[in-house]
Amino acid sequence: MEQLSIHINISAELYTKDPNSTDLGRKIVSTSIEMIDELGFESFNFKKLGQQIGSNESSIYRYFESKHMLLLYLNAWYWSWVEYKLVFATTNIKSSKVKLEEAIHMLTKRINVDNSFSYINEVILHRIIIAESSKTYHTKEVDAENEKGYFKPYKRVVQRVSDIVLENNPTYKFPHMLVSTIIEGAHKQRYFSDHLPSLTDTEKGKNNIVNFYTDLVFKVI
Repeated sequence: MEQLSIHINISAELYTKDPNSTDLGRKIVSTSIEMIDELGFESFNFKKLGQQIGSNESSIYRYFESKHMLLLYLNAWYWSWVEYKLVFATTNIKSSKVKLEEAIHMLTKRINVDNSFSYINEVILHRIIIAESSKTYHTKEVDAENEKGYFKPYKRVVQRVSDIVLENNPTYKFPHMLVSTIIEGAHKQRYFSDHLPSLTDTEKGKNNIVNFYTDLVFKVI
């Protein structure tokens, strides 16, 4: 099957030079995903990344001013990708109930590799989002970075699904709280299932996380 070429647009404020514009930039992104997953964000740095890709540390700084900005870029890329998948999956669905079921499924399921993006491993990136993404906004700079629009892709996803919630119940008062709780809660449950399984009720071969949040949402609204 021929591989599609789809471009995810990321705010230029998140990088110094667009990493998607060069082979080196794409290598920086793809290798950083692998290394953050392996080492953890605290142990990851540009010196280690440069050694891994056989490039000077200074060349990485030409693309990202810090590893924090790189993590913000990865976070924005992930949520922009989720938004693209969400729109594609729900656009032609007429039933509001079915549309919301599909949206919940998109937000809570295990991620598969999307072959439309050859240099991004979405499965590994999803693990990073689960384990590390809170570090993008649990900072002293969060308000200033929010003003700059760094979290817009995540907020757009929450808004889109909130709109679907209101299609099902226009009088529901807490759609954004509900949707952000689904997302953050599902990430916690995925993490627990891999590392602290006694804190969750996942079962091998069953979509218990998807089923739980689907059941929860429709009972709540």
